[in-house]
Amino acid sequence: MQSPFIVELNEQNFRQVLEGSMQTPVLVHFWAPISQESAQVIPDLQMLAQQYNGAFTLALLNCEQEQMIASQFGVQAIPTIALFINGQAVDGMGGPQAIETIKEMLTKHLPSQDEMILKQASELIQSGEHAQALPLLEGLDNTVKQKGDVKLALASCYLETQKFDQAKALLEHIPLEYQDNLYKGLIAKLELHAQAANSPEIQSLEASLSQAPEDADIANKLALAYHQVNRDEEALELLWSYLKTNLNALDGEVKKSFMDILAALGQGNPIAGKYRRQLYSILY
Repeated sequence: MQSPFIVELNEQNFRQVLEGSMQTPVLVHFWAPISQESAQVIPDLQMLAQQYNGAFTLALLNCEQEQMIASQFGVQAIPTIALFINGQAVDGMGGPQAIETIKEMLTKHLPSQDEMILKQASELIQSGEHAQALPLLEGLDNTVKQKGDVKLALASCYLETQKFDQAKALLEHIPLEYQDNLYKGLIAKLELHAQAANSPEIQSLEASLSQAPEDADIANKLALAYHQVNRDEEALELLWSYLKTNLNALDGEVKKSFMDILAALGQGNPIAGKYRRQLYSILY
């Protein structure tokens, strides 16, 4: 498996790899083709290294090919696992081990996967890559997502990706000790959006439509104004109220606006999915 987190140990690189444990822990797996159990666990170890995404380096030592190195380490049994941190062996196990047992050993010495994901997401947020950070944060365990700092990070991502309702729901439940300058800044952004989402233009169109509810032209303009400020569900519901009785409302303009908003929301959006199904129900 090609990976920057997995290396094959040999006489040329083993000192360099172990010196690397000064920066990143190194898990050495001593194995040999003659030992089926030592070979069988390698794919699981490789998968583990990928999941930890650089929190440790997996170093594989074929003891048949590299007998001199194996003897320097004083390996008594195959397989043997040894964890090196800061150039020193800090933990290890001899004999066949279940991958879960190896995970438990790593957990004692390495950051949890949730902590690593949080770190990665924080780095993305600092780089302004909120859309990339969002799925990482959403994939965290629910207990982790209840923490105040994680809620703030999620709210920041929701605001930057224009998911204002989700941001509002989170910011309403931030513990007092986390209501710092970051929190206040996010609240200010949310309030600015709320003001824009209920602009004088929208209020004027709403008033006009209430006076002439049958006017599809006003409704179409209002729906497009809603869409501009991410009030997409209201926009689609308004357009749908005309389309369900007349698919050719406003000479097809209402349907065009409806389809444009669906396209802008994309295939995976649940709101778009709901209204797409409703449209199909009367088309077919």
